[in-house]
Amino acid sequence: MLFAVWDMIGEMVNYARFVKGDLVEDVQLIFNTEAHSRVFIILLGDFLSRPQPSRKRGIPFNLPSPPDLDQVANSYLFYLRQICSNPLLGFDASGLTKAVDQFWAWLDGESLVEKVWFPELQLEADLNVKRISYLKICANISKHNFSRLQDNVRKIQDILAASGNPVGEQEGYQSINAFYEWFYRHVFSYHTSTLAEFLNEIRWAIFEYLQPVYRGCLRQESGEIAYTYVVPPEIEQPLAKAMFWDLMNAVRTPPYFRRFSATEVLKRRY
Repeated sequence: MLFAVWDMIGEMVNYARFVKGDLVEDVQLIFNTEAHSRVFIILLGDFLSRPQPSRKRGIPFNLPSPPDLDQVANSYLFYLRQICSNPLLGFDASGLTKAVDQFWAWLDGESLVEKVWFPELQLEADLNVKRISYLKICANISKHNFSRLQDNVRKIQDILAASGNPVGEQEGYQSINAFYEWFYRHVFSYHTSTLAEFLNEIRWAIFEYLQPVYRGCLRQESGEIAYTYVVPPEIEQPLAKAMFWDLMNAVRTPPYFRRFSATEVLKRRY
C-alpha cells in the first residue's frame, strides 16, 4: 500500500504536470496545460476511491473493506491510517499520521459555493458540498461520457435537493455541464495548489517514515556501485519482496518535488 500511494502521488504531483517554480512558500501552482489538469483530477479521483474489488475475490491483497458510510474512508487514506495505527516497517509514523489526518479533515469539510447558475434549468442555488464529493464527481465527469454518469447524476440531484432545489433525473443530466463548469473550472482550480500540498506532504512523510528502514536494510560496500537490501523475514511472498525492493529504491533519494506551502490567498474560500 505504501508503494501504491507513493506511485499514485508521483503521477499527480510532478513537474511534467506543473510549471516548475523557485518558491517554496506562498506558492501558486499552475498546470502546464488543460490536459494535465484533467489527468490530475482523474488520478485524484482514483486516489480518493477504494482499490478496485472483483466480484469473486473482493479487494485485492486481502485488504479490509473500508466502512461504506464514510466517504473519505473509502479511499487510500483509510489504508494509510491503518499503517499509522500499526506500523510494521518503521517505528515512528507520527509525521505520516499528521499528513493523513490533515488531508482527511480537509476532504471531509464542506465548500459553500454561492449563486451557482444552472442555465439549462434556469436555476440559481447556494450549494454546500463536501469537498471529496465534488472532487470525485468532477473526476468522473472528466473521465466519462454522460451515458456512464448515472450514479454521479444522482449525487448532483442529492446536492441540489439538499439546497432546497429538488430536480428529476432528466434535469440532473442537464445539470452536468454547469456543475462541471463551476466545481471543476472554478472550485477545483482554486484548490489545486492546496491539493498538491496535501499530497506532497504525504509523500514526504512516507519518505521520512521509511528512511530508518532503508538505512537498516541497505548493504553496499564503500565506493561500490552494486548494492542489495536485506528483506525483513516477515516479508515472504515474492510479490511483496519485489514491492519492498521497489519501495526502498523509491526512497533512496528525497522526492524531486520539494516541500512547499500553498499561498494562503487560495485557502480562504470554498
